[in-house]
Parts: sequence; structure tokens; C-alpha cells
Amino acid sequence: MSAELVSAGSCAAAAIVVPVKLLSPDARVPERAYEGDAAFDLYAAEAATVPPGGRAVIGTGIALGLPPGLAALTLPRSGLAAKHGISIVNAPGLIDPGYRGEVRVILLNTDLDEPFEVSVGDRIAQLLLLPLADVSLGSVDALQATSRGERGFGSSGKGERG
Repeated sequence: MSAELVSAGSCAAAAIVVPVKLLSPDARVPERAYEGDAAFDLYAAEAATVPPGGRAVIGTGIALGLPPGLAALTLPRSGLAAKHGISIVNAPGLIDPGYRGEVRVILLNTDLDEPFEVSVGDRIAQLLLLPLADVSLGSVDALQATSRGERGFGSSGKGERG
């Protein structure tokens, strides 16, 4: 396929607008840091200290009006992870389409020496919106065979595969 046939705009579907309700004066609508980013930055609507090796639930001050067929995931920010050891305990955190309460993020401080201070307005996580397929599960007596089979954790090895 030639480069002329594929443009950035040709892959984009019609935009879905998700309603965001601000629940506090310190809340901010999530934003993408750069055009074309997959996820939106989530901002803290409250200050908190995440102790060394500890966790804290941080409110974003927003609620989402996710339509049926759309879910959201809260994901860690790579910069916070690399610079401060901050992650999300239940990463990714799932926000179901029917949930209308405050989006809250459970931050985990993996640094065992230094507390992590969260200020109002800090970017604390990312919000990724995903379409949901209409799926059901059914019980069977046997599964289709695959080349991997039942080999689980670590089955592909650590280094190069040969």
C-alpha cells in the first residue's frame, strides 16, 4: 500500500464525545499531552502523601458518562514510575460503562525510602478509552489445540528466542 493511500486522518473513526462531570472546584477535564496520544492525563483534585512502600487513593474530582460499548482504564504514568517509583496498585484500573461515581486512582509508592507528595493539579495517571466487543462465555469439554498449549508463566524464556 502506498503512503499516499494511508494518512493519519484515514484511520480515525468518528469522534465519540464522553461527558465529564466536574465534582469539585479543583477538578480538571482529562487532556491529551500531545496530539495523537492514545490516553488522556488524569489530574489530582486533592493533595496527599503516598508513604514509602505505601498506597493512597487519590480523587480526580471527575465522573465519566461512558456510553454502552465503551470502557476506560486507568494506567500508570511512565515518568512517575521512572523518576519516583509511582505505579497504580490495580493497574490497569477498570471503569465500567455503567459507573457514574468519581474516578479515583490507587497510587502505589514502590520507593522504600522517600514519600511521594501529590498536589492538586498533578498529573497522576492516564485514562485510556476502549471499545467493548459483545462477547459471551460458554462452557466446553475441550479447547482447540495451539502451539503454546498449557505452557504458562515464563514459557517463552528470558533472552532471545531461537
